[in-house]
Amino acid sequence: MTSRKRLDVVDLIVPLRRYARALTRDPAQADDLVHDALVRALEHQSSLKSGTNLRTWLMTVLHNAFIDGQRRRQVEARYAETLEHIADAAVPAGQDSHVRLAQIREAFARLPEEQRAALHLVTIEGMAYQEAADVLGIPIGTLMSRLGRGRAALRSFESGENRLAPPAAPPPPEVSPRLRVVQGGRPSVEYDR
Repeated sequence: MTSRKRLDVVDLIVPLRRYARALTRDPAQADDLVHDALVRALEHQSSLKSGTNLRTWLMTVLHNAFIDGQRRRQVEARYAETLEHIADAAVPAGQDSHVRLAQIREAFARLPEEQRAALHLVTIEGMAYQEAADVLGIPIGTLMSRLGRGRAALRSFESGENRLAPPAAPPPPEVSPRLRVVQGGRPSVEYDR
């Protein structure tokens, strides 16, 4: 664009804003629409032929920008509505899954350590049986046995039989020995009870 055309564009901003406000009915959206239209006009200024009425061309660009924005919002609304239906149909309530995950985590934690380690390496880490057996330093048959017992315990938990060991009791408090000196004899150790 020549400097004369730029000046004409500046002169047309007020009518463009008025038209944009008429279309959007919102001053902030109107300013955004004018901005988008001017950006489009600059990007496509090569399509402006000599003798074209600049005001008509810019109003057309603004109108097309408005229509494109409306279509985009309609598509986005349909897309969001579709996603909402899919999410409602496919995703169960989040609380249930959290509770279920916590129950499985607890059941897994209650497995004997040897079964828990075997299951962790194979199912969570995705290791091959031989690799897991090598990590644990056991024959592959022992690993398979531990896996089988661990899976059976988890299945019984799933079915409600709950053959898992109860949670480990906290370790007993440490008893600190006290040294007692006996007259004429050897020192003996006495424990607090």
